[in-house]
Amino acid sequence: MSRRCRRYSKQILRVSTKIELQTIASLIQSELDKRILSYDEALTLGNLIQNRADQLPGDAIVYALSDRDAYRRTLELYLRDSLLTQTEQMLLWEERRRLGISDVEHERLLEQLLLQWRRQGKKVTIDRFKTPGGGTSA
Repeated sequence: MSRRCRRYSKQILRVSTKIELQTIASLIQSELDKRILSYDEALTLGNLIQNRADQLPGDAIVYALSDRDAYRRTLELYLRDSLLTQTEQMLLWEERRRLGISDVEHERLLEQLLLQWRRQGKKVTIDRFKTPGGGTSA
């Protein structure tokens, strides 16, 4: 891990708001674009940002290059037609397994996205889905 990456790590752990995290995420993305940081460093920092965002209050989504952000984009794509089918949920389940996204993280992210959609006056229908592990989710 480079010195620059370690410095960002320390900043991430010290912030107290999600807005500060988003600012750092934007700086990291800019440095990645300029090839100052490697993709692996940016991904590691992005995952650290997402973990820190979970510790801070508020329901705002922090956009940072991370496994969770990749999953969020996939989830948004499936929600675009205002219907989350059983097939889409199965694909999301597989994506969660691949990226290491827990069911708790999925539920939190889904709730945040649904809250944003409701604020925009949109309605989303979610088919009942029986998870491959055995449980049922709505």
